[in-house]
Amino acid sequence: MTEQQWLNLALASMHRGQWFGFSSKEQNYSTLIIHDSSITKPTEAEVNAKIQELKDAEQTAIDKKASGKQKLKDLGLDDDEIQALIGV
Repeated sequence: MTEQQWLNLALASMHRGQWFGFSSKEQNYSTLIIHDSSITKPTEAEVNAKIQELKDAEQTAIDKKASGKQKLKDLGLDDDEIQALIGV
């Protein structure tokens, strides 16, 4: 995922609806604008923390999937059986 995609995902997860946009085609924190007057602009640190939280969650999911697959192999299942069972 690109940094722009991570930024949009992080912002979208902070509030519901189309509460934000960008003042130019360049999508980054400095061009972030808020459309909803009831919402204050998050700090850059808050946005970066949310991006990191989402990246960490994605990595955790990847790691758990690999760990689960390895545990199935340790129990004696082969790759074809694992594929048929869980699609991995």
